[in-house]
Amino acid sequence: MQAIKYDIKPFLDENFLLENHAAEILYHEYAKHQPIIDYHNHLPPDEIAEDKNFHDITDIWLKGDHYKWRAMRTLGVPERFITGEASNSDKFRKWAETAPYTIRNPLFHWTQLELLRYFNISALLNPGTAGDIYAQSSEMLRSPEYSTRNLLRKMNVAVVCTTDDPADSLEHHRKVRSDDLEIKMLPAFRPDKAILIEQETFVAYLHKLGQAAGQEITSFDELLQALENRAGYFDSHGCRLSDHGLEQAYAAPFSRKQADEALQKKLAGKALSTEEVQAYQSAIMYELGLIYAEKGWVQQFHLGALRNNNSRMMRQLGPDTGFDSIGDFSQASALARFLNRLDSEDKLAKTILYNLNPRDNEVMATMIGNFNDGSIRGKMQFGSAWWFLDQKDGMEKQLNALSNMGMLSCFIGMLTDSRSFLSFPRHEYFRRILCNLIGRDVHNGELPNDMPWLGEIVKDICYRNANAYFGF
Repeated sequence: MQAIKYDIKPFLDENFLLENHAAEILYHEYAKHQPIIDYHNHLPPDEIAEDKNFHDITDIWLKGDHYKWRAMRTLGVPERFITGEASNSDKFRKWAETAPYTIRNPLFHWTQLELLRYFNISALLNPGTAGDIYAQSSEMLRSPEYSTRNLLRKMNVAVVCTTDDPADSLEHHRKVRSDDLEIKMLPAFRPDKAILIEQETFVAYLHKLGQAAGQEITSFDELLQALENRAGYFDSHGCRLSDHGLEQAYAAPFSRKQADEALQKKLAGKALSTEEVQAYQSAIMYELGLIYAEKGWVQQFHLGALRNNNSRMMRQLGPDTGFDSIGDFSQASALARFLNRLDSEDKLAKTILYNLNPRDNEVMATMIGNFNDGSIRGKMQFGSAWWFLDQKDGMEKQLNALSNMGMLSCFIGMLTDSRSFLSFPRHEYFRRILCNLIGRDVHNGELPNDMPWLGEIVKDICYRNANAYFGF
């Protein structure tokens, strides 16, 4: 059966996602060529330090990508072709079988956009094209032009901020700095393992953290000393951000004495009550907030993920393998208390709030307005659509909530939140969606037809706001 022929836009052409002429001008003349500041991702620092070349497209594209893994499982692909022992070529063919069935999922757009931007492959990925695409892309990836650093250059990346544990040595960041790479690779401080006292691995982690800090950790004060020590070490390596991936903010009543008692019980192998856990977590979150403010860092909070729901697969594969979902946690009250306590002492650092439940878009968009104090432009940020919301509808809803209840013009824009070096077209995806939203308002007479003025705001959101905000 032939495709029906009538007036439809071609798929993935130069005006992809752009509905009118105003949107086209804003994207092509103002957004498209802005550098990328990717201030939150999970790229492996060692692969940038060694300027790695990947063996094939499976190695760079499918390993660690739990978005794709979830889709493959849904289609009935056996686990051996996802995280198991099947060959890379067989795993790629199974993804090629899955890709056509991802229509209306962002994976469909991302897959084709990444093939086009990195490899100039416009053919749709499916079982019939899989062999040629695997061969062509894998051969290119083995060439020097497709090393990790050159992949970043290809996408006009200026800064990448990796996500690093306080106990990390940061040796790979030192290597990149010593190479005088024009692309900045900076660490971000993620101390969640020191916060989640209820976890079985907590005590072992404190030992690791103590080794990195060169001290024992037998009390709450010593834990804070170790964290401050490591924060100073990170700061000396260019760190300007912290990051937390938590279910919700912690802001229960606490004292240092309560926090220390909870820590002592945990170190002694005793069970903690819910109240003791909450007092400890609230205390350490507050103390970390003080450290961030003192150093002039930006603190990030990714809130609302319900993680590791499938205990059988957690035992088999471990965390971050595709068994997380949106949680329905209460966010507003505790978050307001946490931020207010720091603000009341004039110790509230620049803050980015990300939510995973779309019902909380307006909560976050209004929460940031409570603590913008005029000290800097956009001190409090409603972060870009995250994880399950990182798609066209989710991005539009985040942008609309921010526009309706805050200041879109002060927004610091997009990030990849990805483990893949092929994920940077997500910035293009965001920029096209942003330009289309503004262009639609121009087309409908809801904004003036003043492209130079609107174009400068687009440039701000795509690059300049983040560049000023982080001060890299």
